[in-house]
Amino acid sequence: MRHKIDHRKLGRTSEHRRALLRNQAISLVHHDRITTTLEKAKEVRRFVEKLITLAKKDTLASRRLTATKIDDPKALKKLFETLGPAYANRAGGYTRILKLGARKGDGAQMAALELVGREPKFDSAAPGKKAASKKSAASPKKANAAKESAAPEESSPAPAEQSK
Repeated sequence: MRHKIDHRKLGRTSEHRRALLRNQAISLVHHDRITTTLEKAKEVRRFVEKLITLAKKDTLASRRLTATKIDDPKALKKLFETLGPAYANRAGGYTRILKLGARKGDGAQMAALELVGREPKFDSAAPGKKAASKKSAASPKKANAAKESAAPEESSPAPAEQSK
């Protein structure tokens, strides 16, 4: 039985595991989405959600506590200036795990870990592209029609000039 066992060891020493979690957390903060194994994603989720909870209170104490966990100044700045205020009204659940299936080489379960509300927006760009393609498709047809109507006029004066 697994009573009172707090975390996954991930087959690493404690120092290696701590470094792995820090690096994965920094990558998640920078890129808003990372792809890793399912077990690592579940551990990184625990780690990052605690950091975001600390970042919701922008105090010197919370900055120092977070700085002990993450040593990247850019990640700290993003945590406290954008992510903390963005999740200020949310009571936990800042990340989402999407299962991606088995990895080809060893069959490990892969997952995407992403920050909720920070997904890329695909719908806003798609209608603009469709409208532009319709306009560009319509304009060549008009240009071809204009050339065709102009072509007979150009060909009819040419034989008249030859008959003179």
